[in-house]
Amino acid sequence: MAALARRPWLWPAAAAEALRLARPGWWHRWPLLPVPDEALWRFRMETAYGGSGEAAPEAADVVSFIGWSSTMGRWRRR
Repeated sequence: MAALARRPWLWPAAAAEALRLARPGWWHRWPLLPVPDEALWRFRMETAYGGSGEAAPEAADVVSFIGWSSTMGRWRRR
């Protein structure tokens, strides 16, 4: 979060990615936050970092992914 806090131009893309990863109907379940489904998150971490999927993403990887997502979003809208 701190790495994204210093880059306000990435905030809209970060919010969009959070909603994209959120489990369906997240607003009906506690906590009322758009957190990803545990199985999806484990799969994403396993495919990104290998192992059992217990790894946490590195800040540089998150910023890089959000930047890429933002660029792709602008490219799609053209």
